[in-house]
Parts: sequence; C-alpha cells; structure tokens
Amino acid sequence: MSATLKLTHKTIGVEVRRGTYDAMVDGKRAGSVELNETIDIPVEPGRHTLQVRNGRNSSRTKTFDAAEGEIVAFRCGGKSILPIFLLSFVVPSLALSLHRE
Repeated sequence: MSATLKLTHKTIGVEVRRGTYDAMVDGKRAGSVELNETIDIPVEPGRHTLQVRNGRNSSRTKTFDAAEGEIVAFRCGGKSILPIFLLSFVVPSLALSLHRE
C-alpha cells in the first residue's frame, strides 16, 4: 500500500504568480496543479522531498515523511509580503510558498 501526497494551490486575495505549478517529488515531476485545485500524488512510504515550480520560480524544497496509508497535505501559492516578493526576482526559490497543513 502507498501513501498519498495532497497538494493544494490556494491563496487568499490577489496572487501575482497564478500559473500552473509543477509538483516535483524527489526531484522528478509528479504532476501539476492549477489555482484553486488539489491533486493527489501516490508516494511510497518513507522520506521524500517536495518542491513546486513555475518556470524559473520555485519554492524551497520541503522534506516530509509518509507512512503507509497516510495522507500528507501541503498548500502552495505565489503570494508573499513585499520584501520577499522583491527579493524573489534575485532569489527565484523565494517566489512560491509551500506549507504543510
């Protein structure tokens, strides 16, 4: 039996970076998620990494453990406070946010 990674692309208010995000699990593309959508990605039990990407913009890589039959949920978005938004033009890995729920 496998575990499930649930990824939701949701934001409150206006989001500047609202395109489709690619979900990268363990460095490989595992699917894509549109604004206000959720995708389920089956993963093997164990330790994994997750990152979302949109062109050159990305989130920081998050590590998570998944047990057999467990659902691990993350929320991603492109909204950030102004200083982080401006810094993301120089450091693209700050452009998108990724939070465990």
